Amino acid sequence: MAEARIRLRYGDEATAKAVHEAISPDNYQAPEGIDIKAVREGATLRIWVKTQRMRSLLPTLDDLLACIQAAERALEALYKGD
Repeated sequence: MAEARIRLRYGDEATAKAVHEAISPDNYQAPEGIDIKAVREGATLRIWVKTQRMRSLLPTLDDLLACIQAAERALEALYKGD
């Protein structure tokens, strides 16, 4: 089994909440054999990724981080529009 932990700290709770909702299990379905858990604590987002095989971990992290980056960019564009 392979495992990774990610901790992201944002400037405010609203941003952390928006990113958390963007990658929640309702929106991001992990393939079979991959477990992803995300918890928001204030302005901090903690993510745990577990896979049954090591070779699945890096592509999973890459996909997850791409989703996070897309959510962050969308929020950034919204804030600039204000």
